[in-house]
Amino acid sequence: MNTHLGSLIIAALVLGAAAPRSLPAQGTPMKVDPSWMKVNPVDSTVELRVAAGLTPANGGMNFNGATAGGLTVTVPVKWHVILHFINDDQNMPHSVEVTKAETPVPAIPAKPAFPGAESKNATQGVDMGSKQDVRFTAEQAGSYVILCEVPGHGAAGMWIRLAVSPTAAKPEIQVTVVPAP
Repeated sequence: MNTHLGSLIIAALVLGAAAPRSLPAQGTPMKVDPSWMKVNPVDSTVELRVAAGLTPANGGMNFNGATAGGLTVTVPVKWHVILHFINDDQNMPHSVEVTKAETPVPAIPAKPAFPGAESKNATQGVDMGSKQDVRFTAEQAGSYVILCEVPGHGAAGMWIRLAVSPTAAKPEIQVTVVPAP
């Protein structure tokens, strides 16, 4: 074998070893914890526990362990929503905001989709252990995202889906199948 061909083969092997690969899913599939949601059909209110950095997934940039739309919260139109937001991430500040769904998720979100649908100091975020309640009414049917408004966090995958449905009978949370990149 000539030296040039041997060098090309070695380079291809080295580059191939360094190339990104899709790995099989590790561990068990994500499960929805029923304690994340409390529903009061009498006054059309749903309360959701939204924990930033609940698990190490995505370097802590997740909500309830889900990233990049891995959870979908469905709420009937006109229901009152209370997000009990807590930052469980010991490494980074986080926030929460509901905004209209866009592709790709913007690095810096636009204004909230509904009045009151963002935490205080949303672009700066809050430190670990901080809690805030975010209250809004899901006035209009459509596709939305619940994301971290700290610049870059949403674009890095720190978001879950919110569907405001004119046909849903009650709120629900489900794991969303996210296509592999």
